[in-house]
Amino acid sequence: MKAMFDDIKRFVREEDGAAGVEYALLLCLVAVVIATFVAALSGDVRTIFNAIQTGLNAGAAAVG
Repeated sequence: MKAMFDDIKRFVREEDGAAGVEYALLLCLVAVVIATFVAALSGDVRTIFNAIQTGLNAGAAAVG
């Protein structure tokens, strides 16, 4: 049990742990930014694909 507490104390004192937390926070920030852009662009992409589908359906109706 004492060894576990010693390991925890050493982990808290080390600066590598702080750097890992900083990288994790930065990764979370990047993920939030990406999710925001995906949500903002999803409507535009849906509109483009609907226009393509409409054009393809009209072309298929004209041929067939």
